[in-house]
Amino acid sequence: MQTSFTLAQLADPNIAEADKILRACVHCGFCTATCPTYVLLGDELDSPRGRIYLIKDMLENERAATTDVVKHIDRCLSCLSCMTTCPAGVHYMHLVDHARAHIEETYRRPLADRVIRYTLAKLLPRPKLFRFPLLLAVLGKPLIPVMQALGFNRVAAMLRLAPVKIPPHPPQGRRVALPQGERKGRVAMLSGCVAPLLSPQINEAAGRVLTRNGIEVVYVAGEGCCGALAHHMGREHEALAQVRTNIDAWIAEIDNGALDAIVITASGCGTTIKDYGYMLRNDAVYADKAARVSALARDVSEYLASINIGAPVGDAPSLKVAYHSACSLQHGQKIDREPKELLSRAGFAVADVPEGHLCCGSAGTYNVLQPELATKLRDRKLANIARLAPDIIAAGNIGCITQIAGGTGTPVVHPVELIDWATGGPAPPGLAIRFPVSRAGTA
Repeated sequence: MQTSFTLAQLADPNIAEADKILRACVHCGFCTATCPTYVLLGDELDSPRGRIYLIKDMLENERAATTDVVKHIDRCLSCLSCMTTCPAGVHYMHLVDHARAHIEETYRRPLADRVIRYTLAKLLPRPKLFRFPLLLAVLGKPLIPVMQALGFNRVAAMLRLAPVKIPPHPPQGRRVALPQGERKGRVAMLSGCVAPLLSPQINEAAGRVLTRNGIEVVYVAGEGCCGALAHHMGREHEALAQVRTNIDAWIAEIDNGALDAIVITASGCGTTIKDYGYMLRNDAVYADKAARVSALARDVSEYLASINIGAPVGDAPSLKVAYHSACSLQHGQKIDREPKELLSRAGFAVADVPEGHLCCGSAGTYNVLQPELATKLRDRKLANIARLAPDIIAAGNIGCITQIAGGTGTPVVHPVELIDWATGGPAPPGLAIRFPVSRAGTA
C-alpha cells in the first residue's frame, strides 16, 4: 500500500511504525474471509482491509477521529485472525492499537460511552474495587430482562457475565509454592486482576500441576493488571503505567533469584505481556527491562509442554473435550498444538471446534461494549460446539470461558484444570458431580 506521510510525521516513531505496517498491505483481501465482523456484517469497512484504509486516511491527514471511523474501529475484536491469514505479514495488532490511542486523544465520545469505558478501565484492573460492583451485579442478575427491555444492553451484558457468587478474597503479598521433590525450575505466575474473582481455581490448578512436577512457583508482590484492558481501549498512559509496575515487580524477582519463565493462564494477558518489549521500545529507562520480561512470558500450556509432566493417574470416565482455541492464543501467540497435545496425553478425547478461527465474542471488554455482535458470535460458536456433542468445553482464556459458559449448560473449564485433575488434583468445580469417577480417585 502506498503511503504519503511527510518527513515531519515520520519523525514520530509511532507514525513511522504505522507507515511500515501500512506499506506491507497488498490489498489482497484474504483477511476478509476470516474476520468475524465481516463474516457477520458483510461490510468492507468492518473488515481488516477496510479498517486499514480508515486508519491510513486518519493518520496521514492528521485528522481527528470521526463518528463513522470510531464505529468501525470499535467493532474490531482485535482477535488477530487476520494476522494468521495475511500472506504479507501485516502487523494489524500494532496498527489498530495505535488507531485506538489516536481515537482516545482526538474524539469525544457520548457521555454514556465515556462513563462505561471509564468504569471498566478503573474497576476491572483493581480486584479490591471491582469486588463491590461485582457483588451488586450478582444480586442484580434477575434484572437482566428489565435492563434489556429498557434498552440498557451494556448493563444487561455486564449482569449476564457476572458469576453466580463471589469467591473469597485472594491471598495478598508475595508467596512461594515449593515444589514436590527436587526443584527442577522456578517460575513466577501472573495472578491477574479479573481471574482471581471470576475463576481463582484456574491459577490454583496451574500451581498444583507445576509444583507436582518440581517447579517452584512465586506469586510476586506488587504485580497487577497486565495493561491489556486499558491498552485495547486506547487509554495508553494508564496501560503503560500498569506495564511499568509489573516490569518493576518481575525484574526485582528476577534479580532476587532468577526465573525460568513468567507463567500466564489467561492468554489475553499473555499476548500483551509478550508485547511489552514493543510497547516500551522507545522508553530509555524501561526498554531493556521490558524486553527481558517479554522474553520470559509463557502461556501455561506452552510452559507445561516444555517440561516432562507426570502421566495420568487413577481411573476415569472417557470424556470428550471440545477445545476452543482462544484468539489471543492461536492468533496472538501462535499457540494451538500444545494445549490439545497436553489434554490428549492426559487421557481426554480432544475435538477441534468447527470454524475454530472465529472469535467467541469475548475479546476483553468487547462483550460489554458491543453486546449484540458479541452475542451473535457466541451463539455461532456454541452452535459449532454443539455439533461435537462434547462432555466438556476447554478454553485457555478467562474471557472466553466466561463468554461461552453464559450460553451453555456444558461445563467450560481451562485446560490446566483438566490436566491437574488427570494428574492427581481435584475435579474442576461442577465436574465431580457430573463425572463422579475421578481421574485421581479424589472426587
